[in-house]
Amino acid sequence: MRLNNRNKAGYFQFLSILVLMVLVGGIVLYFIDRSNEHLNLGSVLLLIIPLFFALVFYLRGSQIFEYDSDGEALNFRNKNVVFFLNKAKSDEFPKYKMLNYEIVNMLLFKRLYVTISSKKSKSIILKYDISYLSRKEVADLKSSLKKVLRKNNE
Repeated sequence: MRLNNRNKAGYFQFLSILVLMVLVGGIVLYFIDRSNEHLNLGSVLLLIIPLFFALVFYLRGSQIFEYDSDGEALNFRNKNVVFFLNKAKSDEFPKYKMLNYEIVNMLLFKRLYVTISSKKSKSIILKYDISYLSRKEVADLKSSLKKVLRKNNE
């Protein structure tokens, strides 16, 4: 099964530019309002609210997630539309090495933790951001990973 949300990349680029514009605009308006020699709650909010939106956008993690379970290997790939925020993460390993998976759904983000067996250590936990996947895509990912685990346990 193949799963990706690359078709939403344009939307995520627009969203990142919008967050950046709101952040820069808030900072400029804060310094303009600050030059009037009186600081009030409104001028501080001009700085705090855009910083909050930028922080939420950053904490949600990489926007693009790709998964491929066709063949004998599992392929996971995470990348960000803003190239300087974090580097792309790509992992490929045989299906039989997968031991377990867990999807953590917090308030602001969703993460996928995949545990695989390793020669050097007992197990390795790989982390992927899946915050920008829809509910249907997450359900499809769960069913595919369950199928791989069932096959491994036989």
